[in-house]
Amino acid sequence: MRLLLTTIFASSLFAGVAQSDPENFAIELEPMEITNAPGVHSFSWGKTSDGKWVILGGRVDGLHQRQPFAAFLEQDNNKNVFVIDPVAGQVWSSSISVLSTNLYEQIQSTNQNFRQVDTTLYIIGGYGYSSIAADHITYPNLAAIDLNGLADAVINSADITPFFRQITDTNLKNTGGQLGTIGDTFYLVGGQLFDGAYNPQGPDHGPGFTQVYASAIATFKIADDGVNMSVTDYNEVVDTINLHRRDYNMAKQIFPNGDIGFTAFSGVFDYNDMPYLNTVDITGSTYAVNNTFNQLLSQYHSAKVPLYDSLAMCQHTMFFGGLSQFHFDQTGTLIEDTEVPFVKTISKVTRLSDGSMQEVALDYIEMPALVGPGAEFIPTGEYLIDEDIIDLNSIPNEKTLIGYIYGGIESSGENIFFVNDGSQSFASNVIFKVFINKSIAGSTEILVGDKEVFSERVYPNPAKDKISVEYYVPEFAEVTMVILDSSGKQVKDTQSEKLEEGSYTTELSVEDLAKGQYILRLFNGKYYTHYQFIKK
Repeated sequence: MRLLLTTIFASSLFAGVAQSDPENFAIELEPMEITNAPGVHSFSWGKTSDGKWVILGGRVDGLHQRQPFAAFLEQDNNKNVFVIDPVAGQVWSSSISVLSTNLYEQIQSTNQNFRQVDTTLYIIGGYGYSSIAADHITYPNLAAIDLNGLADAVINSADITPFFRQITDTNLKNTGGQLGTIGDTFYLVGGQLFDGAYNPQGPDHGPGFTQVYASAIATFKIADDGVNMSVTDYNEVVDTINLHRRDYNMAKQIFPNGDIGFTAFSGVFDYNDMPYLNTVDITGSTYAVNNTFNQLLSQYHSAKVPLYDSLAMCQHTMFFGGLSQFHFDQTGTLIEDTEVPFVKTISKVTRLSDGSMQEVALDYIEMPALVGPGAEFIPTGEYLIDEDIIDLNSIPNEKTLIGYIYGGIESSGENIFFVNDGSQSFASNVIFKVFINKSIAGSTEILVGDKEVFSERVYPNPAKDKISVEYYVPEFAEVTMVILDSSGKQVKDTQSEKLEEGSYTTELSVEDLAKGQYILRLFNGKYYTHYQFIKK
């Protein structure tokens, strides 16, 4: 095992507007090793009725290489199903090559969208090499896996084929999104369609590829009688500006009004090829973009844990390692790295009872290695609200196991992408026990400040000839304003000006724009915000 056997402590110590003081708690991580547990990242998982993990898909190599001929090699697909008993420390496996070709190809793909309902694991899409297509594709499929039956078959070396089913639905051709449920409604948020070999030089270089971001929240139901299944009540809401994100974290949340929904955190890539920093809240059939908060410390899919404090009516979400555009150095200084490196940061985003958001880094408390992208948190199944959220108040005042962090990519350096030959990183097989401990006072946290430029309002809206923009700049910066159309294309480069700290009002002419919906974007080289307006 390559990680130090270290116990890591974090605390929840902050003040905010709440119904009562938020509960203080510590998080402890204890690395454990299970012999023969596979190194894997970007996988799908489900749990059997007796708590065993079923691991499917993903990759067994490290960070993908840059060259099309070396990236996402078929030989590094996870071509097995693994069953892991984290309590007994046992692992069983079986090859999935016995499945039909269509199933075999999809199940070994990476960055699938997955969700367990009762004892059935649903897997949507995924990306990988297809022998049928003779190319890399995003799969247009929905697969259903009987977790109990499959695990029993693997453990007893029996036939696994009866426990897989699959249909084709082009609406579900998606990789790198996030899939959740509220009641019997599925939410497929973000992601992309990517067909062809990966090429950082773009779609028109080398072998070429097709890439289309979903930029959508798709809702639907799955009619499933255990034999036949179909997708029903499909609907989608498209937002090419704010939902144009993939390979990100989405977590179930309880909002201040008591509604249960999701928050889509950070993610990649905006139209400047940088991570998103704002977040999107999703409840029912509606969503709201939060441009008053920037998440700086976690920009890529990693293990995350939502915890709810019902007494204080605040929602915490913890993030463990991964990739980040920003991190704190040992002096507590916030450092930006636009290459979005591997980090050891453990961070927390909290939504207070008044709806405001704040982010903290756990002070001088880190993951013991550069590990985390493509990892997953697997809860024990206790202390849960609506299947996903840890009920903080129900946890006893002692060290309590709430789940495990498993898998992910471990890197030998912070920035390896441009030198990566396949030897600088690997798929981790380390498992971290995750504990909540209310009896430990814990250490301090570093609060991340508000964003550097904030649009107070844009008016009039709708506008005919001109709009006025009120905004605040907290420190000297070059502020750029551009206008985008509803597809995200820049249609007006309006202004770039070096400004001192202070409040400003700027008038912009829009009389030359066609009628329709537009986005005003403010950017200062580090942070940005969007504001929608209508030209009438």
